[in-house]
Amino acid sequence: MAVILCYGDSNTHGTKPLKEVGKLERHGPGSRWPDVMAAILGVDHTVISEGLPGRTTVHDDIIEGGMRNGLTVLPAILHSHCPIDLMVLMLGTNDLKNRFSVTAFEIARSLERLIVTTRSEIDVKDILLVAPVPVKEVGVQANAFAGAEARQAGLTEHIAAAAERQGCGYLDAGQHVAVSDVDGIHWDVDAHHNFGAVMAQAVEARL
Repeated sequence: MAVILCYGDSNTHGTKPLKEVGKLERHGPGSRWPDVMAAILGVDHTVISEGLPGRTTVHDDIIEGGMRNGLTVLPAILHSHCPIDLMVLMLGTNDLKNRFSVTAFEIARSLERLIVTTRSEIDVKDILLVAPVPVKEVGVQANAFAGAEARQAGLTEHIAAAAERQGCGYLDAGQHVAVSDVDGIHWDVDAHHNFGAVMAQAVEARL
């Protein structure tokens, strides 16, 4: 039985597009993309969804709190779920928040840090690096992500280069789904279903 760990942020968690600041709602079980993927892959695969709203690659969030630094908690999560056949890594969206002031290149390098850390902690068989969907500066998230559209220029290319350097698989989520116009960050339920189907095919190919 293959074990697949999906390590991500609110779009792996299944957070609905936000209409009010700080009021998070979640798509129901079965409608989040890891659940959709798991249903398609079937009982011979165990899909573990580790998505935390607000999770960054390597940055502490002193405003939101809640252990959102993806590097800090990664070792514990890896050892909790090992052995792992495939790790799906999709982070970087929250790094685009204005408070972190990092470039697209730095986000890609931070993802490489997570890959190197993963391999140093456990003997993971494979890693699929997923470039997040481009954000829009709209709705209640516009202030937090002020300037993000400019900062994300070149991000997919930098992440693709990072995947090549690290010998990982690569997928560009933005080629398959788009963010909701409600908040410019999160996905509606149709996007989750579509992406789950795409990821099932991509994961099957890696395994």
